[in-house]
Amino acid sequence: QVQLVESGGGLVQAGDSLRLSCAASGRTFSNYAMGWFRQAPGKERQFVALIGRAAGSIFSADSVRGRFTISRDNAKNTVYLQMNSLKPEDTAVYFCAADIDRVLRTTPEAMDYWGKGTLVTVSS
Repeated sequence: QVQLVESGGGLVQAGDSLRLSCAASGRTFSNYAMGWFRQAPGKERQFVALIGRAAGSIFSADSVRGRFTISRDNAKNTVYLQMNSLKPEDTAVYFCAADIDRVLRTTPEAMDYWGKGTLVTVSS
């Protein structure tokens, strides 16, 4: 079992930056690929970014590429999402997720564990 706790969400204005953190506990953090997903009201959960076990592989959605950066610190059991140039359409609950599979996957269905999410609201 892996427990994931997100933090760092809040209310910001368009163009601002935020850094989300996700602290993991329970199993060996470096055995998991880690991802960020988001879900806006009335919409399905969508992929944002994914980072492999040793941070050698990184994937990001087209909608955030160049603005959002995922990183991880295996010594601190933490994954981060640096979000720059935020837009109102980035408003959503952001979820951290962990995937034990060696094949990197970016769909919500592939994730094994989830946090409860942190709300990011971007005003225009």
